[in-house]
Amino acid sequence: MIIITGATGFIGSNIVATLNAMSRTDLLLIDDIGETIKWKNIAKRRFANLLDYKTFDFGDIPSDTKIEVVFHLGADSSTTVTDGDHILRCNLHASIDWWNWCSANDVPLIYASSAATYGNGENGFIDNEDFGYLDSLRPLNLYGWSKHQFDKWAVENANRGHKPPQWAGLKFFNVFGPNEYHKGSMMSLVAKNNHKIASEMEVQLFRYHNPDYQDGEQLRDFVYVKECAAIMIWLMENPDISGLFNVGNGKAHSFKQLMIMAGKALNKEVNIKYIDMPEEIRPNYQYFTEANLTKLINAGYVPLHSELQTSVSDYVTNYLTQTDRHL
Repeated sequence: MIIITGATGFIGSNIVATLNAMSRTDLLLIDDIGETIKWKNIAKRRFANLLDYKTFDFGDIPSDTKIEVVFHLGADSSTTVTDGDHILRCNLHASIDWWNWCSANDVPLIYASSAATYGNGENGFIDNEDFGYLDSLRPLNLYGWSKHQFDKWAVENANRGHKPPQWAGLKFFNVFGPNEYHKGSMMSLVAKNNHKIASEMEVQLFRYHNPDYQDGEQLRDFVYVKECAAIMIWLMENPDISGLFNVGNGKAHSFKQLMIMAGKALNKEVNIKYIDMPEEIRPNYQYFTEANLTKLINAGYVPLHSELQTSVSDYVTNYLTQTDRHL
């Protein structure tokens, strides 16, 4: 059996779909659906059980069933949340609990970290486990801080020998793709603006508020969610590989480039209007992110999609323009 926390969310539901495609239905899903459309993310899926994370207890895990791996993807991923106690419970303490359970029960743990741990990127985007480097990073928000704290906790405990047989912390960069529709304002610009581009409406991007960048030229590492799922499966199939790993495209692109790629997939010109960035987000705004994938590739992983246009076109053509957009 495989356990997936955050299983009805964006990345979680994609890993469930990928496992189903591998004829794996022995899946224990843990999440809350609430009054959202997240249920649609797993409407096509098969699994053994779905448990509410708010009432979940480790005693709910079948004692007579071998657990092959835990994909711990459950978290509050909002970069604007301000409730520190909530973030501690959801992102830090829950991750520590899963690490301890996996260590005690000899179960591999693959968990979601974030590129938000790198802060403004002044010290690079290197998935280095050296504490001299880790301690130099300064996340810009509470979410990034919580992920960074667990990364450091994990590395320290792994170094002490208190660890699952395999552990991998995945520093996801800007993920986009099918099943992100419940995320509202946190959806990717491709999802937000697809209908506008198709209808030849105006697309709004931020003006620059940094003299090193032009309007719409803020740079991000955009990675397709299918690539993320492929990396997680690859790690599951290579249990001798552990550590922190960047998960990205490996090449930064501007928001303007991303919108032009979406337009190309629709055979439409993109009408861009530049607007002021809200003042409240300017101080902590990231102008550049780019995943260094050397460590992952040296470990043996071969990327699925090296060209961002390929991923954007697949998303637009096979999902966003379809009546049923879900994977």
